[in-house]
Amino acid sequence: MFTRRSSGLVGALALALALSACGSSDNGTAAAPQKVETRVFTADNGKVTIPVHPERVVATGYAVPTLIEAGAPLVGISSWQRGEAMMDADELATYKKLARVAGEQASETNYEAIAKAKPDLIVLGVPLPALGDIDVKRLTAIAPVVAVGPMLPTQWREVSRKHADAAGVLTRYESAQAAYEAKAAELKKKYQNVLPALKLGHVGAYGDTSKGTFQREFNGSWGTNVAQDIGANYYGKVKKPGPGSKSVSEYPSMEQLGDSLGEADAITYSVNCDGSLPDSVKAVVGSRLWQNLPAVKKKMTFPIACTEAATYGDALKTLDAIDTSFAPLLEK
Repeated sequence: MFTRRSSGLVGALALALALSACGSSDNGTAAAPQKVETRVFTADNGKVTIPVHPERVVATGYAVPTLIEAGAPLVGISSWQRGEAMMDADELATYKKLARVAGEQASETNYEAIAKAKPDLIVLGVPLPALGDIDVKRLTAIAPVVAVGPMLPTQWREVSRKHADAAGVLTRYESAQAAYEAKAAELKKKYQNVLPALKLGHVGAYGDTSKGTFQREFNGSWGTNVAQDIGANYYGKVKKPGPGSKSVSEYPSMEQLGDSLGEADAITYSVNCDGSLPDSVKAVVGSRLWQNLPAVKKKMTFPIACTEAATYGDALKTLDAIDTSFAPLLEK
């Protein structure tokens, strides 16, 4: 008779045979682990062999907002406080729940936390000079390391694309890029009869009030590059250019406000994403010298929010802010 006990024995035998088949090859040896498909990626730290389809990615610096926005399989990130105000609700929720493996500075990298995250790819979004503050060899012992960072403010476009490419999320990235470029083209057409004719100046957010300086930004800087995509032109150039962002912005004393921006037909200035004034900008617009500028007297000053875009999603918010601020130009 076929009893319940014999039925159980048969079932156990079948399960054992199935497990044996899964764990062994035809000749009785253990099955080899599946080989990961790889490719060679060119980064600031040279040519790196990385997974074609990374499954566990650690991101730091400029790579953080890009890879959150593009939906990369992140398992750890650095802090990115400067971009928190530009994240939407979903992005901010993702940002807050991910494990922190580094601080704001490259020197604040937590190697133990990165190892604990067990990444199969590490994307360092730090400028090349800051790479010296990181023990890349130590990180390479954990996972392949791709280091790509901007040297100039405008390079967020190329840098963010490389981050998305390395992490295997170009499709979603390119969707955001297409949306930005379509919006920029629309606004360029909207303002084509008024904006290109203006000599613009820009007051940035990084003046040092303790030293009595303000930040004047030119073409290619943080506060200007998105506006340039819709036809804005910021006149002049840095008097004593330096490396990186110092080639597109300078820090004159407040007493030089008239000399620096006196020729401007219109002046834009950076404000926080909520519209409030950074202390460094508040010191400028509250000064008597500001009130004496020709552009200010003609009411040709325009605040621009979210000027530190590092992704196309961020830059869409900047375009919206620019459009809102520049709207009165169409009424003049």
